[in-house]
Amino acid sequence: MTFGEQPAYLRVASDLREKIANGALPPHTRLPSQARIREEYGVSDTVALEARKVLMAEGLVEGRSGSGTYVRERPVPRRIARSGYRPDKGASPFRQEQTAEGARGTWESRSEQEGASPETAERLGIEPGDRVMRTHYVFREAGEPIMLSTSWEPLAVTGRTPVMLPEEGPLGGCGVVDRMAAIDVVVDNVAEEVGARPGLAEELLALGGVPGHVVIVIGRTYYASGRAVETADIVVPADRYRIAYHLPVR
Repeated sequence: MTFGEQPAYLRVASDLREKIANGALPPHTRLPSQARIREEYGVSDTVALEARKVLMAEGLVEGRSGSGTYVRERPVPRRIARSGYRPDKGASPFRQEQTAEGARGTWESRSEQEGASPETAERLGIEPGDRVMRTHYVFREAGEPIMLSTSWEPLAVTGRTPVMLPEEGPLGGCGVVDRMAAIDVVVDNVAEEVGARPGLAEELLALGGVPGHVVIVIGRTYYASGRAVETADIVVPADRYRIAYHLPVR
């Protein structure tokens, strides 16, 4: 076979990747051994090992202790809907956004006070060390973890109010917009930045991913008259989900 100018390990990985994609190496099939790769492609043991590492980092194969390396079953990506619409006042935003997809969304959360880190303080427009309410969420669909979120709200805004704890009280679980409105803070803008990175070990453990898998990260901030009243990092496994936006046209 004729290869281009790529490093040898990438050329081997590319050919194996193509075999996985076209079904020549179907899910649950054992990947050719290091010796077999060396013989078939005429490369060194080091090149064969690095090619296998590339496929593992891409999440295409997985190692099984004492057994070898196998092709992973590739899930068909599902959509997680995000919307600028809030049609049902008082309902959970997560539940609203999943309704159109027919999902059965549930979540669990944990809140605690802490001093704002420099990054969080910058996003909220406050001083590092200022007190914030940090809430960590695990969102599930039919029991399967699909999304993590960590939010921070400045206690200068919500402290000593009925909405200080996002998931408790009369408006617990109703979302930032309705909760802030209850204390006369009118949220009029939301900004989101979307990026991707390798998942952290604790994130992949919570989401059921494999080390090295990529996650989508959404950095969201709600504003009221230019003042940030909540910021959050939302983490979604990139191999299983796509983010679908439905935004109003003005």
